[in-house]
Amino acid sequence: MRRIGAALAVLALAGATLGTAASTAGAAPAEGSRAAAACPTGWGSGAKGGAAIGADHLEDIRTGQHECYDRIVFDVPGGDQIGYHVQYVDRFYADPSGEYIPVAGGAILEIRVGAWSYDLEAGVPTYPGEVGKRLPSVNISGYRTFRDTRFGGTFEGQTQVAVGVRARLPFRVIQLDDRVVVDVAHSWTS
Repeated sequence: MRRIGAALAVLALAGATLGTAASTAGAAPAEGSRAAAACPTGWGSGAKGGAAIGADHLEDIRTGQHECYDRIVFDVPGGDQIGYHVQYVDRFYADPSGEYIPVAGGAILEIRVGAWSYDLEAGVPTYPGEVGKRLPSVNISGYRTFRDTRFGGTFEGQTQVAVGVRARLPFRVIQLDDRVVVDVAHSWTS
């Protein structure tokens, strides 16, 4: 008899808890607080690529933090629909040397952008990256998703970069006339 009474007490308590949760779930946020953003999750983590119409020289790589994702931007002034190929890899190797470049993080996102980082005619770099080193002027400390960046070099009209991320997370690529944007979500769900 005591077991039945205890079971009824547990059920009554659970019902009261659910009733309270249901009544507060639809309540408006308190004044001054911000409702959580609905983050997109349908990007996937498979390889993504876009064809090039014409490209020039890479001049800058910059990053930013957003509520739902971390972003890396490749600036190619004068470019027109810059080509790209972005995919997760197990290990990062510089092209064409095949040199292994360690990248910190739970997963490695390799990004190839269809633009030189070196002006062959002038004999000068247009982007000051050094093979195997972190990206110059890019500080990702405090980012939720990005953990590391590495420059892979430039070869046959492509610049290669690796981004170490916390885990294999969904990403999207946005191809614009003068830049390529890669967003990596903070999580798989909103």
